[in-house]
Amino acid sequence: MSLTLQEMIAAANAVVERIDGEKAQALIADGALLLDIRDAPELEKTGRAVGAHHIPRGMLEFRADPDSPFHDAELRKDRAIVLHCAGGGRAALAGKLLKDMGYAEVYNLGGLNDWITGGGAVQEPVDQGM
Repeated sequence: MSLTLQEMIAAANAVVERIDGEKAQALIADGALLLDIRDAPELEKTGRAVGAHHIPRGMLEFRADPDSPFHDAELRKDRAIVLHCAGGGRAALAGKLLKDMGYAEVYNLGGLNDWITGGGAVQEPVDQGM
Protein backbone atom coordinates (compact mmCIF):
# COMPACT_ATOMS: atom_id res chain seq x y z
CA MET A 1 0.00 0.00 0.00
CA SER A 2 1.43 3.35 -0.97
CA LEU A 3 1.29 6.46 1.21
CA THR A 4 0.73 10.06 0.26
CA LEU A 5 2.87 12.89 1.55
CA GLN A 6 0.00 14.11 3.73
CA GLU A 7 -0.38 10.64 5.27
CA MET A 8 3.34 10.49 6.02
CA ILE A 9 3.30 13.93 7.61
CA ALA A 10 0.23 13.02 9.69
CA ALA A 11 1.99 9.86 10.92
CA ALA A 12 5.07 11.91 11.79
CA ASN A 13 3.03 14.55 13.61
CA ALA A 14 1.43 11.77 15.66
CA VAL A 15 4.79 10.76 17.15
CA VAL A 16 6.83 13.99 17.11
CA GLU A 17 5.68 16.72 19.47
CA ARG A 18 5.24 20.15 17.88
CA ILE A 19 6.56 22.94 20.10
CA ASP A 20 6.73 26.72 19.94
CA GLY A 21 9.81 28.92 19.86
CA GLU A 22 9.75 29.66 23.58
CA LYS A 23 9.77 25.97 24.53
CA ALA A 24 12.49 25.37 21.95
CA GLN A 25 14.65 28.06 23.54
CA ALA A 26 14.12 26.53 27.00
CA LEU A 27 15.12 23.07 25.73
CA ILE A 28 18.20 24.50 24.05
CA ALA A 29 19.17 26.31 27.26
CA ASP A 30 19.05 22.87 28.90
CA GLY A 31 21.41 21.39 26.30
CA ALA A 32 19.15 20.37 23.41
CA LEU A 33 20.49 20.58 19.87
CA LEU A 34 18.74 23.01 17.53
CA LEU A 35 18.94 21.27 14.16
CA ASP A 36 18.21 23.08 10.90
CA ILE A 37 17.48 20.52 8.16
CA ARG A 38 16.91 22.92 5.28
CA ASP A 39 19.09 22.76 2.18
CA ALA A 40 22.15 25.02 1.97
CA PRO A 41 20.64 27.44 -0.60
CA GLU A 42 17.76 28.10 1.82
CA LEU A 43 20.20 29.09 4.56
CA GLU A 44 22.12 31.32 2.16
CA LYS A 45 18.90 33.05 1.15
CA THR A 46 17.10 33.43 4.49
CA GLY A 47 19.77 33.14 7.18
CA ARG A 48 19.69 30.80 10.13
CA ALA A 49 18.89 30.62 13.80
CA VAL A 50 21.82 31.67 15.92
CA GLY A 51 23.43 28.54 17.36
CA ALA A 52 21.66 26.13 15.00
CA HIS A 53 23.51 23.09 13.74
CA HIS A 54 22.94 22.34 10.07
CA ILE A 55 22.40 18.92 8.50
CA PRO A 56 20.42 18.87 5.25
CA ARG A 57 17.40 16.53 5.34
CA GLY A 58 18.90 14.40 2.58
CA MET A 59 21.92 13.52 4.74
CA LEU A 60 20.16 13.01 8.07
CA GLU A 61 20.18 9.21 8.09
CA PHE A 62 23.91 9.17 7.32
CA ARG A 63 24.73 11.74 10.00
CA ALA A 64 22.44 10.19 12.64
CA ASP A 65 23.73 6.61 12.46
CA PRO A 66 26.70 6.17 14.85
CA ASP A 67 28.01 3.35 12.64
CA SER A 68 28.08 5.50 9.52
CA PRO A 69 31.38 6.99 8.38
CA PHE A 70 29.43 10.24 8.00
CA HIS A 71 28.14 10.28 11.60
CA ASP A 72 27.86 13.73 13.18
CA ALA A 73 28.94 13.68 16.84
CA GLU A 74 26.42 16.44 17.67
CA LEU A 75 23.67 13.85 17.20
CA ARG A 76 23.49 11.74 20.35
CA LYS A 77 20.63 9.55 21.45
CA ASP A 78 20.89 10.92 24.99
CA ARG A 79 20.44 14.53 23.83
CA ALA A 80 17.16 16.25 23.03
CA ILE A 81 16.88 17.44 19.43
CA VAL A 82 14.75 20.36 18.25
CA LEU A 83 14.26 20.26 14.49
CA HIS A 84 13.16 22.99 12.14
CA CYS A 85 12.91 23.49 8.40
CA ALA A 86 11.07 26.21 6.50
CA GLY A 87 7.50 25.31 7.46
CA GLY A 88 7.48 22.18 9.63
CA GLY A 89 6.74 19.37 7.17
CA ARG A 90 10.32 18.22 6.66
CA ALA A 91 11.01 18.68 10.37
CA ALA A 92 8.09 16.36 11.19
CA LEU A 93 9.33 13.70 8.77
CA ALA A 94 12.89 14.06 10.03
CA GLY A 95 11.71 13.80 13.62
CA LYS A 96 9.91 10.55 12.90
CA LEU A 97 13.01 9.24 11.18
CA LEU A 98 15.16 10.05 14.21
CA LYS A 99 12.64 8.39 16.52
CA ASP A 100 12.69 5.32 14.26
CA MET A 101 16.48 5.33 14.63
CA GLY A 102 16.26 5.31 18.44
CA TYR A 103 16.43 9.01 19.30
CA ALA A 104 13.96 9.35 22.15
CA GLU A 105 13.58 13.09 22.74
CA VAL A 106 12.81 14.76 19.42
CA TYR A 107 10.70 17.89 18.84
CA ASN A 108 9.37 19.74 15.80
CA LEU A 109 9.72 23.51 16.10
CA GLY A 110 8.25 24.03 12.66
CA GLY A 111 9.91 26.66 10.52
CA LEU A 112 12.51 29.37 10.93
CA ASN A 113 9.71 31.92 11.40
CA ASP A 114 8.49 29.94 14.44
CA TRP A 115 11.96 30.42 15.94
CA ILE A 116 11.84 34.15 15.21
CA THR A 117 8.28 34.51 16.56
CA GLY A 118 9.43 32.87 19.80
CA GLY A 119 12.11 35.52 20.20
CA GLY A 120 15.01 33.53 18.75
CA ALA A 121 17.91 35.40 17.22
CA VAL A 122 18.73 34.97 13.55
CA GLN A 123 22.03 35.25 11.75
CA GLU A 124 21.26 37.15 8.57
CA PRO A 125 22.24 35.70 5.20
CA VAL A 126 25.63 36.59 3.81
CA ASP A 127 25.50 39.61 1.52
CA GLN A 128 26.50 38.33 -1.88
CA GLY A 129 27.66 41.81 -2.84
CA MET A 130 25.26 42.14 -5.73
